[in-house]
Amino acid sequence: MSSNTPKTGAKAATEREARLKAALKSNLARRKQQARARGTGKTASHADPTAGPQTDKNKG
Repeated sequence: MSSNTPKTGAKAATEREARLKAALKSNLARRKQQARARGTGKTASHADPTAGPQTDKNKG
């Protein structure tokens, strides 16, 4: 049998669940890292993503 044959039953469900769990875990870790990186920013644009660049015209 080839390794490309589709799996059925409980084994396939268990493997899929493990694969999804691993993907979710790595995704959450990546998002946490991104949030921490954004949280350490010292500029106003990092604090408020809707804020545009600050110019002399905007300060007045």
